[in-house]
Amino acid sequence: MGPQRGPHGWGVGDRPALWVLRQLLPHWRRLLPGAVAAAGSELAGVSLMAVAAWLITRAAEQPPIASVGLAIVAVRALALGRGVLRYGDRLLGHDGVLRAVAGFRTRVYEALVPLAPAGIPAFRSGDLLTRLVDDVDAAQDLLLRVLIPVAAACVVGAAATSTAAVLLPGAGAVLGVVLVVAGVLVPVLVLALSRRAGREEKAVRAELAAYAVDLVQGAADLAAYGAQGRAEERARRASARIGVLERRKALTTSLASAVVLLLQGGAVVGVTLLALRAHAAGELPVVHLTVLAVLALVSFEALAPLPAAARRLAEVQASARRLAGVLDTPPPVAEPAVPVSLPAGGPPGGPPGDPLGGPPGGPLGGPLGVEITGLRVRHRPDVPPALDGVNLRLPPGRRVVLLGASGSGKSTLIAALMRFVPYEAGSIRVGGRELRDCAGADVRRAITGMTQDAHVFHTTIRANLVLARPDATEAELREAAGRARLLDWIESLPDRWDTLLGEDGAAMSGGQRQRLLLARALLADPPVLVLDEPTEGLDPDTAAAVLADILDATRGRTTLLVTHEQSGLAAADEIVTLDKIVPLDEIVTLDRN
Repeated sequence: MGPQRGPHGWGVGDRPALWVLRQLLPHWRRLLPGAVAAAGSELAGVSLMAVAAWLITRAAEQPPIASVGLAIVAVRALALGRGVLRYGDRLLGHDGVLRAVAGFRTRVYEALVPLAPAGIPAFRSGDLLTRLVDDVDAAQDLLLRVLIPVAAACVVGAAATSTAAVLLPGAGAVLGVVLVVAGVLVPVLVLALSRRAGREEKAVRAELAAYAVDLVQGAADLAAYGAQGRAEERARRASARIGVLERRKALTTSLASAVVLLLQGGAVVGVTLLALRAHAAGELPVVHLTVLAVLALVSFEALAPLPAAARRLAEVQASARRLAGVLDTPPPVAEPAVPVSLPAGGPPGGPPGDPLGGPPGGPLGGPLGVEITGLRVRHRPDVPPALDGVNLRLPPGRRVVLLGASGSGKSTLIAALMRFVPYEAGSIRVGGRELRDCAGADVRRAITGMTQDAHVFHTTIRANLVLARPDATEAELREAAGRARLLDWIESLPDRWDTLLGEDGAAMSGGQRQRLLLARALLADPPVLVLDEPTEGLDPDTAAAVLADILDATRGRTTLLVTHEQSGLAAADEIVTLDKIVPLDEIVTLDRN
């Protein structure tokens, strides 16, 4: 099975751990010192014990002090060096790994951006959060808990086997074989046993995260309909299943560790017997006998983390496959191979002779015009079109209200305008440019505003507003808030602009929330401003007041206001209905100018 390539070039295939490793390779210069320090620390520990064993045995023979002076210095140096290397291992290793994972997380997030918002609903929010946090963190464990311990074990095993082979070839062969069994075969067996459990645990953890999000965000509705108990029971079952899988993993790892201990004992016994036989035959000095026995004992310390590393490798593989499920999802809207730049906007009303506003080329400026003809949008190939044959003209600097009942396709039209969904037939031209020929990011810089599911972040008023324009000045913030009729309320608050708004604006009334979203859209100041159901959830009187304020605040802007309300629209330049398809030259049903 070859690598699976998604739209972002992420290929996982049947080697997910290698795929994750490839994402971290650009940071190898930071990772290498930590790996070297880890291997050096383990090697220093083994060497310390071996040299100490030689020194103690040789000292029992009461030799001249000069003959053991080098060993004394070596013991001191190795004891100090081991601590320094262990500190360097923790410092350099974690620094390099955290930097590498931070870069990896950024790349994952950037790959998710083209999926929003139309492609995101395919994943439950709790599950998606688990993939972005836990599954990306698996890359950290791949380095710290898998690769670095494996590298250290390989260095120690090779050094111990080589040293034993120099002192006594037979002992080196026995030690090498047992080290291979304990360091390769046992972890491979653990990996094979953990793969299925790792995949299942990841799936159940994602399910539990989704249940937890539902319990928190839907607590009021669950309580109102008496469904809280059932929801909690589902979460409890998922939690209990995770406990079973954790105990199973712990049992596997414990048994593997016990096998490694048995192999360690067998290696010590085998090497010691061979050394005793060689010593009895006069082929091996007694000091070398002691060194071989101690070397066989301590060389397995570097192998102790390997069963847990194999188990974690299985979890990394499961995480990589789950990430691939997101990253290899094709974006709802394909980007053009050679994007066409949008024209500069002209002054309100557009220049003479240019009904859509703006000469070709140049940066985005004032209002642009939009012309939609014969538009057909279908959310899936197997369903009827959400829009079919729609015609609409937005002259530069004009405020057009689009009326329609729920389900008539108003939000779909907004999504098509912002390049969130593709259109299979018809045309959308912005300033004379066909929308499908333009890059999605450029389109959303020119056409943006307030979507129906616009979010208020759990942060301050200021932070919620500057999301639209990070470099906005205090005067620009005040102007946008003033035009949205929100400034007086902000200045009446004790913390004013630094007031926390709570989860999705929980600390605000419905009208204040909509006005905040309107102020954010006005602050963005796009050439084409779209406002999708800005009065959703408001009572009729508040809705009419908000609509009137919106039309007043958007005077002189190319604005498409989508709503099902029919009051508060007296200041609109044009009112269009989406309840029926009408020819382009008949689309305007009311012209206030």
